[in-house]
Amino acid sequence: MITDTQDKEAQYIQKVTETFMRYGFKSVTMNDIARELGISKKTLYQFIDNKNDLILRCVITAMTEEKDFITNIKKQDKNAIEKMLDISAHVNQTLRKINPAAIYDLQKYYPDAWQIIENYTHEFIFSNIKENLENGMKEGLYRTDFRTDIIARLFIGKSQLILNNTLFPYAEYKTSELHVAHTIYHIRGVASSKGLKILEKHIKELYN
Repeated sequence: MITDTQDKEAQYIQKVTETFMRYGFKSVTMNDIARELGISKKTLYQFIDNKNDLILRCVITAMTEEKDFITNIKKQDKNAIEKMLDISAHVNQTLRKINPAAIYDLQKYYPDAWQIIENYTHEFIFSNIKENLENGMKEGLYRTDFRTDIIARLFIGKSQLILNNTLFPYAEYKTSELHVAHTIYHIRGVASSKGLKILEKHIKELYN
């Protein structure tokens, strides 16, 4: 049973996460957070130990929500490409809300939180991309002339390149646009002629 306190804390975490995504993690102070939540710092420290603890909780909550979303998409009566595009569209919408500084801050200043994202990517995302490839092969939408584990790891590797500020300077490239290009590149690289027709049918949805 969820208590009123737990519900209130969940609301706090959601609002704080939105604040971090908008302004970055480093520049936002605990005073800023308390003011954003409309509570005192004393009240804030009743449910978190420090800023690092708060960031960890925000990241864990976000990753849990992402896992739940992907799991629900996988249960839908759609083919592998449609599921891939649905997940990509969701990720794209999320990326549009994230200030690139937030990603940089996590990587440089909050390694424990960033490691949670890394684990999520290399374990959960990897296994789901591999499963999607296997299902797409069974459906005749993906070719069968490649190893799914290799392509899944290449997908992960390319997704990490998107966050490389040297390769793709934040001032010149939007992360959401890079993500769309990455998704299309991936599907086109593995799709059969049947799969390519489905991709072309839905491709415009990624840009909405």
